[in-house]
Amino acid sequence: MKNDYLIQKKPLSALVLFSVPIIVGNLFQQFYTMADSAIVGRFVSEQALAAVGASYALTNIFICVAIGGGIGASVIVSRYFGAKEYENMKSAVFTALLSFLAVSIVLGGIGLLLGRQIMVVLNTPADVLDLSVQYLNIYFLGLPFLFMYNVLSAMFNALGKSRIPLYFLIFSSVFNVILDVVFVTQFGMGVAGVAWATLIAQGISAVLSFFVFLKELRKMCGQEQTNEHGQDEKSCRKAKYSGKIFDKEEMWAMMRVAVPSIFQQSTVSIGMMLVQSVVNSFGSEALAGFSAAMRIESICVVPMAGIGNAVSSYTAQNLGAGKQERVVEGYHAANRMVIACAVLIAVVLETAHRPIITLFLGGGGTETALATGVGYLKFMGWFFCLIGFKMAVDGLLRGAGDMKMFTIANLVNLSVRVIVAVTMAPRFGIAMVWIAVPIGWFLNWAISFMEYRTGKWRKTMEQKE
Repeated sequence: MKNDYLIQKKPLSALVLFSVPIIVGNLFQQFYTMADSAIVGRFVSEQALAAVGASYALTNIFICVAIGGGIGASVIVSRYFGAKEYENMKSAVFTALLSFLAVSIVLGGIGLLLGRQIMVVLNTPADVLDLSVQYLNIYFLGLPFLFMYNVLSAMFNALGKSRIPLYFLIFSSVFNVILDVVFVTQFGMGVAGVAWATLIAQGISAVLSFFVFLKELRKMCGQEQTNEHGQDEKSCRKAKYSGKIFDKEEMWAMMRVAVPSIFQQSTVSIGMMLVQSVVNSFGSEALAGFSAAMRIESICVVPMAGIGNAVSSYTAQNLGAGKQERVVEGYHAANRMVIACAVLIAVVLETAHRPIITLFLGGGGTETALATGVGYLKFMGWFFCLIGFKMAVDGLLRGAGDMKMFTIANLVNLSVRVIVAVTMAPRFGIAMVWIAVPIGWFLNWAISFMEYRTGKWRKTMEQKE
């Protein structure tokens, strides 16, 4: 099939072709979350920016659960796709969609019940607490759409169709920004306006993605359908799906990969949420600057995460096709991509950190907010190569299903960030919050890389087969 280029093309070309739409799509996704902050920061108040920023640490955990779950499911789907076992692949897809729909409903309910209590525990400043809770309550209502879209995006990627989610993300991002401007500047809805804009844009995009994905699945014949109807696309569409809509065994197979993937994706956000209580203690002005800088960091991490996710699908497909040496070649190619991205990020942040922060705070931003945001970006600009190397090797281990050391490495990353920030920031200042970040990234990479060097990931796949 034309979508098996991850197995056929040269590793660097295949990874670039696959990862670029993912990276561009995720940049658009970050663009509209960044637009939420920029619009409320410039057109509402610095407190509104702080409120959205205070909510971001919590909401990003749910985003990471959705993304990590999708990646875990896509590893199973990619293996079936690489082995051309299309009936099993479809069963895995439907099982993933139903499982994560249930998860999203449960998490949304928990969020609505406990959102305020969580923000209080995180020491959210009193002058932004009510706005943060208002934003969160609307956000939690849209959680099923968020999960549906991210799981479907992972499924498209598993089939080698990474451009389709990109198109939907572009549509969703542009539509979200338009709604942000209308709701905030025309209707005066403030923080609630940007939350409703996100919910509406994501909801429409998720529903459209679902119907397009079903259309793509109809083009793929399983072995039984092939014997009966032939292999042409028209015959495949007429054939009825004879597999399971929900398979418990497939669900548990996905969970074994998805749970560590969710943890890995959530490490940054969980750490950020725990550290948020430290930042909050410095007041709403520092929180506003920190929130603006975190939005920029999340954009800088996008290409690294995209490369890691591409390596995951690449690894799973090639192992499914029995091409282990291509996995090693792909990993080396991914590291070269990381270096190129890291150099570009460093140049931009070291030369334009102040104007970038000013975009969020506007001309009326306080000196404390500006100094906090600028200090964060100036320091972090040099270290994004570390998270890139971490994401690449984590992607390989995840794609191979070698999850034990993968999980330990990410736990170490999280623990170091939290411990350093919590113990050192109150004594030596807020800068200790971001000094802890590259330390955690480096230790995570070192542990995962040592696991890669042992070659156990090869044996893990052989045992599964």
